[in-house]
Amino acid sequence: QVQLVESGGGLVQAGGSLRLSCVASGRTFTMYAMGWFRQAPGKEREFVATISWSGGRTGYPDSVKGRFTISKDNSENTVYLQMNSLEPEDTAVYYCAATKSYGGTGRLAREYDYWGQGTQVTVSS
Repeated sequence: QVQLVESGGGLVQAGGSLRLSCVASGRTFTMYAMGWFRQAPGKEREFVATISWSGGRTGYPDSVKGRFTISKDNSENTVYLQMNSLEPEDTAVYYCAATKSYGGTGRLAREYDYWGQGTQVTVSS
């Protein structure tokens, strides 16, 4: 089993920045990649970023590319999501996820095996 704990959410004005953290514990050596997703009220869970366990490969949707950066501290088993130039449309609960499966895109929620509890991000206009 793998446990994921997110932190760093909060309230920020449009144009501001936040950095989310996700600490992984347990059988982390089985992990292939990690990702961030978000879900706003009444909407489906949306892909935000993915990173391979080694940190060598990342991916983003167009909606956040150039504003969000995913990174990983292997020594601390921690994944970060640096979010800049935040917009009210970025308001959502943000979830960290981990997958032990090879060969996926890293962009689909169904590819992930473990999920954190989520952290709320609210961007005011």
